[in-house]
Amino acid sequence: MTATTAQPEPGHLDRAGLRRVLTVLCVTEITSWGILYYAFPVLAVSIATTTGWSMPTIVAAFSLSQLVAAFTGIPVGRIIDRTGPRVVMTAGSVLAVPSLIVVATAPTLPIFYAGWLATGVAMGAVLYPPAFAALTRWHGEGRVKALMILTLAAGLASTVFAPLTGVLVEQLDWRTTYLALAAILAAVTIPTHWWGLRGPWPHPAGNDGIDSDDHRAVVRSPAFATLVVALSLAAFAAFAGVFNLVPLLMERGFSPSLAAVTLGLGGAGQVLGRLGYLPLAARTSARSRLVGVIVVIAGTTAVLGISSAAAALIAISIGAGLARGIFTLVQATAITDRWGTTHYGRLNGLVSAPIVIVMALAPWAGTALSGATGSYAHTYLILAGIALLGSAVAAASVPRKGSAEWAIAAATVE
Repeated sequence: MTATTAQPEPGHLDRAGLRRVLTVLCVTEITSWGILYYAFPVLAVSIATTTGWSMPTIVAAFSLSQLVAAFTGIPVGRIIDRTGPRVVMTAGSVLAVPSLIVVATAPTLPIFYAGWLATGVAMGAVLYPPAFAALTRWHGEGRVKALMILTLAAGLASTVFAPLTGVLVEQLDWRTTYLALAAILAAVTIPTHWWGLRGPWPHPAGNDGIDSDDHRAVVRSPAFATLVVALSLAAFAAFAGVFNLVPLLMERGFSPSLAAVTLGLGGAGQVLGRLGYLPLAARTSARSRLVGVIVVIAGTTAVLGISSAAAALIAISIGAGLARGIFTLVQATAITDRWGTTHYGRLNGLVSAPIVIVMALAPWAGTALSGATGSYAHTYLILAGIALLGSAVAAASVPRKGSAEWAIAAATVE
C-alpha cells in the first residue's frame, strides 16, 4: 500500500523527475541568459571599436533579436501547452550555436544582423517564458517554490558571465570570445535539455484555471490588458536601466572593469530579492506585490540618476537588482495568481511578447535618451517616471468584482 501511494499520478513526474527538471533548467537558464543576453553589453564597445560600426547600429541588431524572441514566444507557448518543453527547448539550443557563430564571424553588418535575428528565434525557445511554462505545469501546486529556485539560479547569469566575458575579451577579441561562449552553450544546453526534460507531460488540472472557451474572454478583458501595460512599462524601465548601467557608471567616473563588476553585483541583488519572494507572496496580494515592486524599481532608478558617490551607486545597483529579482517572479506568477494554470503557456506567451518587445527597445531607447537629454543621469530620471506610471496602472491589473472573469480568479486573488 505504501509503495502504491508513493507513485506519481499517471502522466506526472515522480519526485526525482521533478528535481531533475528543476536542476536542468537552473543550469541551462544561467548559461543561456549569460551567453545570449548578458555577454552583449560587455562586448558591445569592443564590437564597435574593432568593426567601425556605430554603437546605436550594433545595439539595434541586438534589439531586433529581442523583437524576434517576443514573437517566437507566442507559438512556443502554444506548443509547450500541447506537447511539453523538451523538443522546443532543445531545438532552441541547437539553433543558438550556429547563430552565435554567424554573429562572431560576420564580415559585414547585414550578416551580423542576420546572426542576431536567428539568435532571437533561439532566445524565444530557451529563455524564461518556456522554462516558466515547463515548471508551472510539471510542479503544479509547488510551482511558486520551483519558479523561485529557478530564478534564484538564473539571477547568477550576469554575475557569472559578465565578468567571464570581460576576462575573455581582454585576453582574446570579441569574435573569439563569442566563439568560445558558443562552444560552452553547445556543451551545456543541448544535451542537458534533451536528457533532462524527458518524461510525461501532464494534462492541465480541470479545476485549476480556465477552460478552452474562457481563455479568450480573459485575453479580451480589461484586467489582462492592464496587466500587460503595467508589466511592460516596468520592464522597459528596469531593463533600460540594467543595460545602460555600465555607461552610467563610467559617466560617473567608474573604470570599465569596476562598472562590469557592479553590473554583476546587480545579479547578486536579484538572487537576494528572489530569496524573499515566498514570504512576500504569503503576506501580500497579487495587486500589492505588483504595485509595490514597480514602485521600488522607480525609486532605485531615480536614485541611480541622482547619486554621484561610488559607494552609493554600487549599493543602489544591488538594490535595483533586488527589485528586478522580485519583479521576475511577480511576472512569472501573474497569470496563475489571476487565472490559474490551464492555459499558462499560451497566456504567458501573450503577456511576455510585449514585455520582450519593450525589453528589446530598452537598450536602444536608453542610448537615444542619453543623447537627447545630454547624460545617462537624466535618462535614469525619465525611466523612473515611466516605472512610476506603470505602478499606477498596475493597481487595476486584477479582475474587478462582478466582472466576467471574476469567478475564474476568485479562488486565487485576494
